Amino acid sequence: MFTFMFAFPPRISSAFMAIRTDSTPIAEDFASAAREVVLLAAPTIATMLSYTTMQFADALMVSWITPSDPVYLAAQGNGGIWAFVPMTIYAGLCSVVNTYVAQNLGAGTPERGAAYVWNALWIGFAMWVVALLPLALVAPYIFGAMHSGNPRLVELETQYCQILLVGGIFSMVTRGLSQFFYGLHRPGVVLAGAIIGNVVNLGLNWVFIFGNLGAPAMGVAGSALATVIATMVEAAVPCVVFLSAKFDAKFRTRSQWRPSLRHARDIFRLGWPASVMFANELVCWAIFMTYIAGQFGTNHLAAGWIALRYMHTAFLPAVGLSFALTASVGKCLGAGRPDLVVQRAKIGILIAMVYMGACAVAFVVFRHEMVGLFVPSTTKPEDLAEVMLIASQIMIVAAVFQVFDALGISLIGVLRGAGDTVWPGVLTIVLSWTCIIGGGVVIAEVAPKLGSVGPWIAAALYIVLLGLGLLWRFSGGQWRTFHVLEDARAGGASGQAGRDTPVERA
Repeated sequence: MFTFMFAFPPRISSAFMAIRTDSTPIAEDFASAAREVVLLAAPTIATMLSYTTMQFADALMVSWITPSDPVYLAAQGNGGIWAFVPMTIYAGLCSVVNTYVAQNLGAGTPERGAAYVWNALWIGFAMWVVALLPLALVAPYIFGAMHSGNPRLVELETQYCQILLVGGIFSMVTRGLSQFFYGLHRPGVVLAGAIIGNVVNLGLNWVFIFGNLGAPAMGVAGSALATVIATMVEAAVPCVVFLSAKFDAKFRTRSQWRPSLRHARDIFRLGWPASVMFANELVCWAIFMTYIAGQFGTNHLAAGWIALRYMHTAFLPAVGLSFALTASVGKCLGAGRPDLVVQRAKIGILIAMVYMGACAVAFVVFRHEMVGLFVPSTTKPEDLAEVMLIASQIMIVAAVFQVFDALGISLIGVLRGAGDTVWPGVLTIVLSWTCIIGGGVVIAEVAPKLGSVGPWIAAALYIVLLGLGLLWRFSGGQWRTFHVLEDARAGGASGQAGRDTPVERA
């Protein structure tokens, strides 16, 4: 665990570190429940919008590198997605920290959540040592095998990926602590860190990408370095609050730092399906973007990454809502109120569909203007025309699946809050390999004239089927049979006799 010192102005510090009572009644009528979900989701959505802004700004500023060349956007996208594959494994594991913290909050035992956070952080440190750092060493060979005919692309995407992997420990700390504050219904702490990190990232991009203030012009590598430093600053905010005297007095956040096999086992027991699901999906998308779509050339790669930047503006806020739904559902179930879960699910789905539906309309109506932001007029005319055409077509395909994506993302959060993680994981694995990989390869072979747009149609089918499949699962009501806290306590029963502290009885 890394501890960073970060000074807050007194009023801001007290606002984010304030300890509220945990006996707030759970809203029951629809209007009150909607207000509760919105108030809980607003900071998490804003946090994801902040992340989206960071990614968007990174890509936009990389596109300004002179001379303008689509290879820069392609390298940043390829390097980034492969760097995030191992981090996504951890993100899936630690996402269930939200579930444990939220259900303990609803059960009136919030002090039991800190042990799960600490053990998630220990797991993250171990993964950084045994996975991320070795992957940084072999990254040149991975990209060299995929893009042997384009040495410039290999060089740039390798640099970007290696820097993110080495600095990945800061991202893991941020993700682990974030899930604690989401589950505790205090997402404002995470939002504060994200905003500060965003500001730092923007300034450092200007310094490192273009070589200002005496720094060397590092281009794509400079963007990665700025991201790592900004993530370190972002991690400092929840870290300081988590380790504060007030939080330690209320939630025992300092005293539970030792590794615990029981708590680690709980995280793996509930979190491995989400981990496999997240990592598998990102692997499929990485193969899709860098190989299946990449076989059509650098312009197709750049066009795909431009369109995907806008898709991030649609689905990442929905992911923020999904985290809020996990916390809300977890609290309801921890309090023994499964009857309120369906109500929360309907509210979340409605919010997500309205937002992502509006994004779909914008993708179609303003697609040319949106794509044009990433294709400077200094780009070679033939490259400019091809990237504009391909990216605009992909934007239309993306518009088709937005509401289904909203449905799936919302229900993933609801089911995770109930502890139902295996079935969604299996469904994701089957559909992603069938549609994204299998369908993408088939369409690329059968209809090569469609270019990379053809595989994107197969990817759209995946998102549609996943949303409908998760709706069927939730409607079946199997999530009502999961008992997260009871299973965790039963798993730790042996060897616990005679221990009487609240945390040891968790």
